[in-house]
Amino acid sequence: MRADRLLSLLLLVQTRGRMTAQELADELEVSVRTVYRDVDALSAAGVPLYADRGPAGGYQLVDGYRTKLTGLTIDQAESLFLVGMPGPAAALGLGTELAATELKLLAALPAELRTRAERMRERFHLDAPGWFREAEQVPHLAAVADAVWNQRRIRARYRRWKAPREVERAWDPLGVVLKAGVWYFVARRADDGEVRAYKVSHLLDVEVLPEQFERPPGFALADYWDGWTRRFEQGLIRGEAHVRISPQGLDRLQHLLGGPAMVQAARENAEPADADGWIRTRIPVEHVRKAHGDFLAVGADVEVLGPPELRALIAHTVAALASVYAEGAPTRSQRI
Repeated sequence: MRADRLLSLLLLVQTRGRMTAQELADELEVSVRTVYRDVDALSAAGVPLYADRGPAGGYQLVDGYRTKLTGLTIDQAESLFLVGMPGPAAALGLGTELAATELKLLAALPAELRTRAERMRERFHLDAPGWFREAEQVPHLAAVADAVWNQRRIRARYRRWKAPREVERAWDPLGVVLKAGVWYFVARRADDGEVRAYKVSHLLDVEVLPEQFERPPGFALADYWDGWTRRFEQGLIRGEAHVRISPQGLDRLQHLLGGPAMVQAARENAEPADADGWIRTRIPVEHVRKAHGDFLAVGADVEVLGPPELRALIAHTVAALASVYAEGAPTRSQRI
């Protein structure tokens, strides 16, 4: 356990530069006194760690010192190749670099770990996009990623869902995100400073400008994305449906877009089940038209009780289907 912690301390200082004892203690989840002892142990082992005194001080390594990739556990070595994403890396223009990095990493690993890491890569593969959909065309992804990396402003034409459909704006791109096979870029608008997420596939053209920008202090892409997705999902909910639904209906609901959240809400709002296992409950929905399609997909295992507009729309559709499929009714080709 202590050996792992010593290696972690060394790698932290190597990758981040100067760190205070308190910062190291927070990262390693130990006391400052433990950090002092660990630093002494590393120094005694010949690691050139030294401390700068004062408010801006901290521990750092002698310039030019780099540790080799030793001390990796079997699980850590295997996990390095489990996170490889050749498809997304290629889309970002980094496919060649990723392959070269893997080769260098394999060469640096001991023989036993190298064998296990290669076995992991051979047996597990990540395919991010969903079923029955082609990958979106993102010809400008590499340009956006380059602007993110080099902190350069971009000017672009963007296609959006509301009028005017095409707009031209300048953005400070702060990051790119791959979500369920769809690429997004998070950017700050140059005119008003608002930070939002946009689809990369909606970019019609991109010009990377020579001017650089400063990132917002304390901006963390993962934290922003987590908050943005929660706000986006909550913003889709505009109403509520009252239903009677069977256990089989809940199972079918699970497989629709947004189904897990709908099932969770249905269980939380459910009244006691009747003798057949059906429950009365309330389910959040986006809007009437979307809920109409969702509940029709569940079939006869759900009865919509309200709102009246939704119930009437489903009743109309069911009546129309009944007339089409009624015994003896002419088929469409016969009517033509």
